[in-house]
Amino acid sequence: MERGHYVIVVGGAVAGAEAAFQLARRGIRVAVLEQNALPYGKIEYGLPKWHVKLRNKEEAAIDAKLQHPLVRYVPKVRLGRDVRLPELLQWGVSAVILANGAWRDRPFPIPEADAYVGRGFYYQNAFMYWFNLMHDPDSGVDPCEVADGAIIVGGGLASIDVAKALMMLTVEEALRKRGITTHVLEMERGIDRLLQRHGLSLSELGVRGCTLYYRRRAQDMPLTPMPTDTPERLARAQAVRLKVLQTAQRRYLFNVQELHMPVDILAEGGRMVGLVFCRTRLEGERVVPVEGSHYEVRAPVVISSIGSVPEPLPDVPMQGETYAFSDPELCRVAGYENVFAVGNAVTGRGNIQESLRHSREVVERIVERYLGWDAQLYELLNRQQESRVAEEVSRIAEHLTGRPLLEEEQIRAIEEQLDRLCLQVGYDGAYSHWIQRHLPKRLEELLQLELSEEEEEAE
Repeated sequence: MERGHYVIVVGGAVAGAEAAFQLARRGIRVAVLEQNALPYGKIEYGLPKWHVKLRNKEEAAIDAKLQHPLVRYVPKVRLGRDVRLPELLQWGVSAVILANGAWRDRPFPIPEADAYVGRGFYYQNAFMYWFNLMHDPDSGVDPCEVADGAIIVGGGLASIDVAKALMMLTVEEALRKRGITTHVLEMERGIDRLLQRHGLSLSELGVRGCTLYYRRRAQDMPLTPMPTDTPERLARAQAVRLKVLQTAQRRYLFNVQELHMPVDILAEGGRMVGLVFCRTRLEGERVVPVEGSHYEVRAPVVISSIGSVPEPLPDVPMQGETYAFSDPELCRVAGYENVFAVGNAVTGRGNIQESLRHSREVVERIVERYLGWDAQLYELLNRQQESRVAEEVSRIAEHLTGRPLLEEEQIRAIEEQLDRLCLQVGYDGAYSHWIQRHLPKRLEELLQLELSEEEEEAE
């Protein structure tokens, strides 16, 4: 074992895997501490399950990076619960990099709503986590309610995913009552096409559809990564946003109400039963409520999809909803010399113009072809995040070159601490075997099994 640096990366998904790989390719040993059994983060638990090819491709890329000879994967270890940040630093590591993403839903603008979580009110992350695993009766995930006429408060790609999921589930149930069997993977091609094939409409099924409420105009929805730094680019981005939204509405038949914001909740019998909205107008960039425009909208389910922010961690200072930094260029966490953050854990930090350079042309091609537009946008956003992380890690690695190398004894002591964590969770270091053992049941695999069983019965 040679002298060198040893870095702890917290989080194993897109940003964490990229950070580990960038360090390893520079000859730096890395341990990736992941809070879940699987390292994939929102690729596994937040990306809708109809993105089968994208999920498999992105997870394979993460696997390849985490299996680099200088990268050690340590699953089921949560920072702040199983090990504290000061403890990691006491091990004598060269640096700690927070790449734990943004797992906490941004709080709903009406604080009283949180009293009704699970009783007519849900946050997006919990809802999509359940949606991705609901087909597996052994998943153990807490179920969410689904009902026609649901409300979604949001306005980005994730809120469209929520709308699509709700529409798929309500249409699937309505078709089942008519003796028609379908599934999410079939409906992803377009609910409009499916109903046309059966000669049906939403109204004939008795389905009203869910409604997405957005506080700004539809053309303001953050649905593409296109640059908006000139009036011409902004106009083009707004046109593309509208086309993306309208195409999604046409294919999945959900409703949109722009220029609306929630101002109060409706509750009865210990449940949320709707929201009070007011109309809004824009004064420059400001959203201004329209006086006297309040009205009630009753709904069986309300889902908040207004974005995600980093989770507060013990020993990590916060500034508002984000981590506090003393050196924005290095993304150095305030109060620490060798603790940094990368990826979605650094919310609101820019300097990604290089990765945005070709976004306009790429998005235009995606929207023109449409089929799979959302998958390609997700992939584009992941590549942008990787580009940003590579840039950030390059600066961090350069900073480490000025620090003294760890001696063999120090590296061995760090490895012993990691051995202890692995032993506690029963991980023997066999990455591929561990991943296969912990992958959830896939909907596409269950459907294939059902088809095979039906064919056998027919014979």
